[in-house]
Order: sequence, then C-alpha cells, then structure tokens
Amino acid sequence: MARLKVGVLISGRGSNLQALIDAARDPGYPAEIVLVISNRAEAAGLQHAAQAGIAHQVITGRDRAAFAAAAESALRQHGVELVALAGFMRLLDAGFVEGWRDRMINIHPSLLPAFPGLHPQRQALMAGVRFSGCTVHLVRVEVDTGPIIAQAVVPVHDDDDEERLSARILAAEHRLYPLALRLYAEGRLKVAGNRVAVAGGITPDLAALNPSEVLASGHG
Repeated sequence: MARLKVGVLISGRGSNLQALIDAARDPGYPAEIVLVISNRAEAAGLQHAAQAGIAHQVITGRDRAAFAAAAESALRQHGVELVALAGFMRLLDAGFVEGWRDRMINIHPSLLPAFPGLHPQRQALMAGVRFSGCTVHLVRVEVDTGPIIAQAVVPVHDDDDEERLSARILAAEHRLYPLALRLYAEGRLKVAGNRVAVAGGITPDLAALNPSEVLASGHG
C-alpha cells in the first residue's frame, strides 16, 4: 500500500518534525515525509531534513500570498497529499488554508480550545489550571481552531515555570503527533462539522485528579 506523502512546514528547531521523521523510518508506518519547508533560513529543523535525506526548501518574505504561491508549487511538485505544521510561526493565506481544507494538520501546546495563540504554557500557568497538554487538529483560517483529532494531557506541578511545563508538554507532543498522523494516513478519521470521529478508536475510561485523592484521605 502506498504511503501518504507529507509536507511539513516549520519555523524553528523542528523537534516535532524529527518525531515524525523517526516514526516514518518504520517501513510499516503509513506516511512518509517528502518535503520540509521553512520560512526561516536559520531554522534548525532544516538540518533534521538534510540529515534524513528529505528535500527541503526555504521560502522567506512577509507577503502571505507570495509565500502561499511558492509553497503550493513546491508541495505539488513533490506530490504532497497532507500538510503538517510543526512549529510553523506565521499566519497562512486564507486561500491556501481553504485549498488544503481537511488535508492540513497542526499541533498546539495546550488543550484547545483553551489557550490558543502565543505562549499557551504561560497562559495556562497564569490561569492556574491543574492540567495542560497538547492538541492535534485540522487547520482552519481562524488561528488554533478546527476539528480536534487527538489530545494528550499532562499535569501542572505547583513548582512549574514556563520552561518546565513546556518540556513536559513537548514530550507528549512527540508521542501524539506521529499517532495522529498515523490515524489520518490509515483513513481512520471522519470529519463531521467540527468533530472528528476515529474509526476503531477507544476512549480511555479514566479520571485523573490533581491533587490526588490521597491528599484528602489523610495519607498524603
């Protein structure tokens, strides 16, 4: 069976790109990364692509329409079927987003719809939440919206700062993104309105409390 051809858009270190590259090294994984595009020439993630022998391209400039046209051409040239945003830190042209509707995914370090936009970990700490996490979703024109494919939850510790919480969430991202891409590539996702159903998906039957019930029992 042919593997889904994926193009990844990055702006920085590319740690989620590396997680996808690592997953795709398994011959049984149903997707392959065929192109990496960065809007920043100095993005460290380009080295991940180079080391993996993946075609990569830099498209700079602040004009959204010009970026969209160049990116569209490159994606088509490489036969890309799905676009994955991995730390891509610029707004995309609305026409480009709509052209890839339900064929573009993104990962965001919060439990959307909570804390969209910039510095979501800082937002979570300021709000005093007990849990945070990350979300993989289909991309829509509005920033950090779109049907949710998968989420991962991490606890927020009392002594957390933005750096520690970000690191805990990032470790979850590296597990969640390859999983979500696999589900897409296997054709197991069905979009209905703003919801995504996962064929064969099993919802965990659990409740996590923070702080633990042990604290209230007198044994903490």
